[in-house]
Amino acid sequence: MFKKILIANRGEIACRIARTCRRLGVEVAGVHSVADRDALHVKEIGESIDIGGAPASESYLRMDAVIAAAKATGAQAIHPGFGFLAENAAFARAVEAAGLVFVGPTGEVIDRLGDKAAAKQEAQAAGVPTVPGSLTPSEDRAEIAALVRQTGLPVMLKAAAGGGGKGMRAIAQLAGLEDEIDAAMREAKSSFGSAGLIVEKLVERGRHIEVQIVGDGKGHVIHLFERECTLQRRHQKLIEEAPAARLDPELRARMTADAVRLGQRLKYRGVGTVEFIVGGEDYYFLEVNPRLQVEHPVTEAVTGLDIVELMLRIAAGEGLPLRQEDVPLHGHAVEARICAEDAAAGFLPSTGRLVQVRFPGAGVRVETGIEAGMEVTPYYDPMLAKLITHADTRDAALDRLRLALDDTAIFGVTTNCDFLKRLIDLPETRSARFHTRLIDEQIASWDLRAAQQTRQTLALAAYYWLYAQRHNAASKLQPLWQGWGSSGWSLGTGDESLSAAPSLHMAYTGGSVAIRFAPLQADGSMCIGVGDDSLRVALQPVGGDEFLAIVAARRERVRLYQDGDTLYLHDRQGVHAFQAVPYLSYISAAAQASGELKAPMMGLILKVNAAVGDHVEKGAVVALLESMKMEMRICAECAGTVTAIHCQSGQTVERNAIVAVIEPDEEA
Repeated sequence: MFKKILIANRGEIACRIARTCRRLGVEVAGVHSVADRDALHVKEIGESIDIGGAPASESYLRMDAVIAAAKATGAQAIHPGFGFLAENAAFARAVEAAGLVFVGPTGEVIDRLGDKAAAKQEAQAAGVPTVPGSLTPSEDRAEIAALVRQTGLPVMLKAAAGGGGKGMRAIAQLAGLEDEIDAAMREAKSSFGSAGLIVEKLVERGRHIEVQIVGDGKGHVIHLFERECTLQRRHQKLIEEAPAARLDPELRARMTADAVRLGQRLKYRGVGTVEFIVGGEDYYFLEVNPRLQVEHPVTEAVTGLDIVELMLRIAAGEGLPLRQEDVPLHGHAVEARICAEDAAAGFLPSTGRLVQVRFPGAGVRVETGIEAGMEVTPYYDPMLAKLITHADTRDAALDRLRLALDDTAIFGVTTNCDFLKRLIDLPETRSARFHTRLIDEQIASWDLRAAQQTRQTLALAAYYWLYAQRHNAASKLQPLWQGWGSSGWSLGTGDESLSAAPSLHMAYTGGSVAIRFAPLQADGSMCIGVGDDSLRVALQPVGGDEFLAIVAARRERVRLYQDGDTLYLHDRQGVHAFQAVPYLSYISAAAQASGELKAPMMGLILKVNAAVGDHVEKGAVVALLESMKMEMRICAECAGTVTAIHCQSGQTVERNAIVAVIEPDEEA
């Protein structure tokens, strides 16, 4: 076994690899970008080398810097994790040429499998059924468009050099085809360094099933059963499970045998994932991911194996330590990917400082690279954490995952936790009668608004604001509630009348309200005026940020936290955020309306479509912004004349930066 390895990745996967290394007695070192210098993976690994700027192209994708870091730290091998350089054949060769060991397949195998087009050719040679379509990647827009027409709609455009749903576009109509090709190529180039695309016939309403294989590099290959990855949105996996539900045993046997045969053909070394699309009783090869997968923990849960340990032992020359008949399969496991994105805003990535982070305790596996105080930047994938549950049955594993999401609180950025809970509750999820287009087909009819504010949430948040004010003003040595209503606050007891004037202004998405307070009662309750209404509530501290909220006959445990002027309340409905300021401060602030177009988040301006003096219609795309490997359109909110442009192509802008100003038409 190695004495020391370098982990050439970041976030949760870097932390996860380090955990196995320490259990095996292997020392670890890491790398980080300027943006990640205070990241959790840097702290957990303990030794890390700064390898460049915030964009991945200036740091995590720099092969020379990563190899230099490995040598500087005395590492014998490099584990690439997933993404970044994990599927880069040139990097694998460079690592070996530097006298180090690449923990993964050989450069030759990555060449033959890491590229989707090459992998398709290998699958055909191995007798594995493949999806009709092109066999070689192209960066020629005209050629790609011709292939789309030749293959026949619907088709799928795929980035040949990568995976993870990046650089993929489903094409159902020829209108706007060139724009879709351009967008897929840009995303492929940004994510994988190559803009090459392949075109394949789209298998509609299919299931995405993948087989985990492990090989010793000498022809001995086994499988660790399969995973279900069908619940996707725009080709991004959201919930994964192992084994696949409702999968015919004969179909499973054929798919796993095909996956193993493909691995044997190439004398596969390390772990890899052979992906299939299943339609009815037929299945087709999609691609091979010659690396560790994001969803590998569900396979570990049902087999009891440590897949990272297998990778390390094989790379160290110890061979494959088990036979196919030695691989157990126990129960069912489910994984949910928690991402920093706002479902109510079209899944716009969310950036900002993580104010508070709380994950479930015992019984739930949590893989994360975040902690309170960290900044979520636009430079990397928005995944924050993974929750994994395991149980004897699928229903029990889903129930545990649903409760685990309820018990997760992340304040400071918007997450998809509520959306994931909705997916788990879908009848199609519970019955495992889903397909890869299910979410995309249904989502237009879903109400994806953030947790809605009610009298109760507003009153509880206001009560907590007053509690926090009193707590901050009081001595740290006093009990939290001691002295409420005495010196420092003109809140007596016994009089339930509300104050004549508002004391607090609370703003939230979609509205705001004035708050009035009545004196605190002996039982700890208080009547709070919410606009023209009022409600009696109480909060009893439970510990940390947890409180027992008492409203009428109902008692519910909630989480509350204050960060500056922002209040966070986490209840059964999700996370509520409020801006709370004293009422006098609010009314003294001047509100100004303008035609300013602002960047929804920090990112790179890809293109500016307007110039000063141009007349634009409402909804016109004024600029294209790229953030977290996603393209976002900054559109005119009204028809009018462009009076100022404050950005240019290639410029990085901050969140809420004014990129353009439009003077509305008079009739608007």
